[in-house]
Amino acid sequence: MKKTLLLSLIVISILAISCTPKETKTALFNGKDLSNWNLVVEGDSVPGDQVFMVEDSTILIKGLPFGYMYTKDKYSNFTLELDYSWVNEPSNSGIFLLIENPTNPFPKGIECQLHAGDAGDFVLLEGSEMAEYTLPDSLTERPKFPVIKKQQPSSEKPSGEWNKAKITVDNGVVTVYINDVLQNKGTSPTKEGYIGLQSEGNAVRFKNIELSVK
Repeated sequence: MKKTLLLSLIVISILAISCTPKETKTALFNGKDLSNWNLVVEGDSVPGDQVFMVEDSTILIKGLPFGYMYTKDKYSNFTLELDYSWVNEPSNSGIFLLIENPTNPFPKGIECQLHAGDAGDFVLLEGSEMAEYTLPDSLTERPKFPVIKKQQPSSEKPSGEWNKAKITVDNGVVTVYINDVLQNKGTSPTKEGYIGLQSEGNAVRFKNIELSVK
């Protein structure tokens, strides 16, 4: 009896392990070039490779002109991890998520704000939505770029040091950690889209861009 029970438990354990969804980890940046990305520059004023480039095995984004780079594939349920660092003084950039329409110079999608001091805010771009956004009493109409503020004081590191962003998207629920501090969580009706990195301000570097897909 005991042997039969033990055998049954072993079989159940094996089945549970085999049925557990496995994650596939992918490097979105190969450290050599931007062949996995599309480049958008405001008004197509200069070639994309003058704004987005690879330097010392990192992605260097100049910050001006405005624009963004975005993945060639769409993603739905995933965990995105990356490091970013300001090249000079603290400035502005963002991580775009669930991009529905990659328009110029801003896409329709959710921005995880990286603006110095505000990393972890959500910005709703080009009409995108999150259930957590409510119109402030002081406003009578929706602003062009609605913001859902982060939940905690800034967890960012000083300029020149590397910050770690970890973002999960699970059935439209977006969760953001900055340097291992939970900063925000929001719910988008959009479940799938491109991922992007923004040029908006001064130079910023990105590295270790990894995506774990369920």
